[in-house]
Amino acid sequence: MKVTVLDDYQRAIAPTKAIARLRQNAEVQILHEKLGSEAALIEAIKACQAIIPIRERTKFTASLFQQLPALEFISQTGNHAYHIDMDAATAHGVVVSLAPGGNSTTELTFGLMLDVMRKISRADQAMRHGEWPLILGHVLKGKMLGILGLGKIGTEVAAIGRAFGMKVIAWGPTLTQERAGKSEATFMALEDVLRSADVVSVHLKLSADSKNLLTETRLRLMKPSAYLVNTARGAIIDEMALVKILQEKAIAGAALDVFVEEPLPKNHPITQLDNVVLTPHLGWPTDSGFEGFADNAVTNILDYMQGKLTRALNPEALNNRGRRR
Repeated sequence: MKVTVLDDYQRAIAPTKAIARLRQNAEVQILHEKLGSEAALIEAIKACQAIIPIRERTKFTASLFQQLPALEFISQTGNHAYHIDMDAATAHGVVVSLAPGGNSTTELTFGLMLDVMRKISRADQAMRHGEWPLILGHVLKGKMLGILGLGKIGTEVAAIGRAFGMKVIAWGPTLTQERAGKSEATFMALEDVLRSADVVSVHLKLSADSKNLLTETRLRLMKPSAYLVNTARGAIIDEMALVKILQEKAIAGAALDVFVEEPLPKNHPITQLDNVVLTPHLGWPTDSGFEGFADNAVTNILDYMQGKLTRALNPEALNNRGRRR
């Protein structure tokens, strides 16, 4: 089997033990640069039966699937496949399996929280310009942490928030008081979380229901002293409404790792604000994260070669095209 790893920009997948294990069973090609066009991409992977994409760096459209007749299997790193046309994949007989990695988003959440509340980045930049800024920081201890989405990451955030001495409240579309209680959090309605929290941290999955969940009306429920942290998905928040609210200083600040369009367009108005901390989707690309991606992605492929489907999103794709060896 011929396998290609796409978009290994940081050269983090290539040296893993998992890839060495895969090389013992398959012909492996690793692409470290983004190819300039769809035609170049097709030329590079047209003979491959399996692909390991690094998160959402390359979109798999219906037209792309049409031009990859040899492709049978995508071992998608991460917990989502937003960038893959799943209907087209299934129609073309391409099975898509997920390969989760280690959770490093929790740590970044608190890094962003501390940065925006203690103004660490702003102080650093000021000192590099010869200044000694007089900054009033805000501590986490004693503050109310509002978590939107109390899944795996949200649960970890709740535990660390409590370790900081924060009180935790939470909302989620399927969350109950019983489940919230297991994390020592108080379940509240979404609007009540927004009104009560000193820090709102977003950890929801992107779906039709969560897209633009935080509208301008809902964002304006937050206290003027409150902060918003988003390490989930940019589209969960009405981005331009957030810009407007931050420009007005209607909330104290925001720390964002995700955006509606990534990379963030040059001269985006949010980059002009002094009450925002911005990072380029740093939640997932870490040493442990890539090792987890590689291990699970390779396991998916080796299982597939042995006739097993692991973490498959669309096993019915096999009905549309038999496996190739």
